[in-house]
Amino acid sequence: MPHILITGGAGFIGSNVARKLLAKNYDVTVLDNLSPQIHGEDPEHTSPLYIGIRDKVRFIRGSVTNREDWLEALNGADAVIHLAAETGTGQSMYEIEKYVNVNIGGTALLLDLLTNTPHTVRRVVVAESRAIYGEGRYWSDDLNTYVYPLERPDETMARGDFEVKYPECTKPLRLVATTEDSAIHPNSVYGITKQVQGQLVHLVCKSIGVESVSFRYQNVYGPGQSLSNPYTGILSIFSTRIKNGNGINVFEDGRETRDFVYIDDVADATILGLEAEGISGHAFNIGTGVATDVLTVANTLKKYYGIDVPVTVSGNYRLGDIRHNFADISQARRLLGFEPKWTFDAGIAKFVEWVNGQEIQKDNYETSIEEMKKKGLYK
Repeated sequence: MPHILITGGAGFIGSNVARKLLAKNYDVTVLDNLSPQIHGEDPEHTSPLYIGIRDKVRFIRGSVTNREDWLEALNGADAVIHLAAETGTGQSMYEIEKYVNVNIGGTALLLDLLTNTPHTVRRVVVAESRAIYGEGRYWSDDLNTYVYPLERPDETMARGDFEVKYPECTKPLRLVATTEDSAIHPNSVYGITKQVQGQLVHLVCKSIGVESVSFRYQNVYGPGQSLSNPYTGILSIFSTRIKNGNGINVFEDGRETRDFVYIDDVADATILGLEAEGISGHAFNIGTGVATDVLTVANTLKKYYGIDVPVTVSGNYRLGDIRHNFADISQARRLLGFEPKWTFDAGIAKFVEWVNGQEIQKDNYETSIEEMKKKGLYK
């Protein structure tokens, strides 16, 4: 079977993809730096994500910003699934150099090596993000067309008006699913880096005769995601708050929505992107096609944990956050044969079951909020 390199392969998505590939008898190499923010200070003993693939893959502890690590990892690889990245919208707004160096710089280094050194790579699969779209896609009755609102102004949200606006539109905009040909206008540093990653991969791979596929994952959740990282993963952040008996602070008015997609569906889609024929050059939305608001998320988690903590709709907001976005997945259905198997309710039940079997993590949420306040990003 082909030899697959997964960068970030000890992470949440990467480790799940690795295990599924191993079950299909692929040879797998993982390049991962075992970031303490995700894996803790002692990953060899405390990171279930890493422990789940340890001794099952060829593992290289290294960085995608290091040329020698790439050369070692690429040796013998038939395909690369490039997932390694700094993640988190809020954190990206004040750790700009780090996000650009890892996400863009690491991808550029991969492509430079594929262009200028001997290799056996035939396809690169890269993780983009729904963050590249910024705000989602809307229908305007005033203009009788689809529109793509820009970032919401601070002064408008400070008045408690959180819905998006568009010039010359007086009637409320109607949210519709975001297609792959929708406008790309990220409003966070993270989103910009993911946009550039995808563009670089598709452009350079085409020029050197390597196939390319990119995935715009929606909000991925499920067993295995970090419960100690206060910067990404609203379900894990809320879960850690609940398990510690702390109240949940719901931003804005609680009606902001996301498309929550279960980890098994994401891993399956990623492998389809590795195996399917005739898809080079394509980008795919991977989600459920269903929008779920944040207040529903908080109350659903409380129900399944059976722990009654206060849920406060605070009116606080973060600059760089979007209001709404959910995926149109018709292209993934048509070209990949992708079909999400997990409903939100079923996925949450499975996620909660897993969390209940884990050690309760320290709640670092307030620390992350204080960091954003100091940078003027949290209001």
